[in-house]
Amino acid sequence: MTDPMRRAAPPPPTRPAAPGRPAPGVGEYEFRTMTLPRGLSRSEVRRLLTDEAEYGHWELARVQLFMGGRRRVWLRRRILRVVRTG
Repeated sequence: MTDPMRRAAPPPPTRPAAPGRPAPGVGEYEFRTMTLPRGLSRSEVRRLLTDEAEYGHWELARVQLFMGGRRRVWLRRRILRVVRTG
């Protein structure tokens, strides 16, 4: 029988990345900040962000809502590095 108060074993240590390469599972992102005025409705903001995601390959990273209704939105997308072969 297992003890419910017993903690799970910690995850195994990960290998460090090779010099000059990012750690495995950690991508490099570029960020874009947008400030949206308070007059935009939620549906207009949703449509705007959906267009950015669909056509610009951006994903939502963070939203900050201010007291007056203004929104600051951070979008991110992965930077794809092309390695030359041959």
